[in-house]
Amino acid sequence: MEQSTAKQEPSLLRRDATPDSAAAIPGALLPAARQYELAPPRRDRERILPPGAGGPHAAPYRMLRSQVTTRLDKLDANTLAMLSPLSAAGKTLTAINLAIAIAAERDRTAILVDFDLRNPSVHQRFGFEPKLGVEDCLTSSRPVHEAIVRIAGYERLLLLPARNRVENSSELLAESRTHDLIEELRRLGAKPVLIFDLPPVLQADDALLFSRHVQCGLMVVRENSTRREELTRAIELLHDLPLLGTVLNASREPRTTAY
Repeated sequence: MEQSTAKQEPSLLRRDATPDSAAAIPGALLPAARQYELAPPRRDRERILPPGAGGPHAAPYRMLRSQVTTRLDKLDANTLAMLSPLSAAGKTLTAINLAIAIAAERDRTAILVDFDLRNPSVHQRFGFEPKLGVEDCLTSSRPVHEAIVRIAGYERLLLLPARNRVENSSELLAESRTHDLIEELRRLGAKPVLIFDLPPVLQADDALLFSRHVQCGLMVVRENSTRREELTRAIELLHDLPLLGTVLNASREPRTTAY
């Protein structure tokens, strides 16, 4: 299990736009979403938390959830970019398990969007092939609710996967249609938190161009892999985006089992 530890930051950088105050789209649309099964052996192999964010590896993600939602509430924000300087930091797994932990709160809905259009992998982690992807919503104006899927047993968790690699992904994410799609998602479910999995900051310009559409970010790094200068450069590039903090994966620091 890759341990996730949220590091405290002295303060949030700035307050961004408040969420859309429009009424939520009626829940009748959501049960129509295509549903897939996640077999327990695959779930365990992929290190995905079970429904309700329980199990022996849940504590770090629950702690991360509490810190993230507290800071989002202080900002009146509900859109979060999952970031990392380079690949192999554990960003996508962190995004998945954070979304599951947030969805475990009865008064919130978590919507995980795979905007790593250069290397989409959320659907692969869950073991399904989507009929439609978020790229279809952006390029063909397909309705968002047609591409959203559910995973059986995971209440209040919605996935908006990507099907295929997109060559012009950064230009696509910079378009106004992306903003419109986000506004549609912000009206789904109760107190929705939108989590966007993005390509590594230093390996593509997607995260930089997309940052104008999102209210805050969370930086994921890996112990003994991410270098200090890489983290510093990634933060410098995203200087206008408030960062809620950093998540340290694969920490070798021992955890006590005692309360």
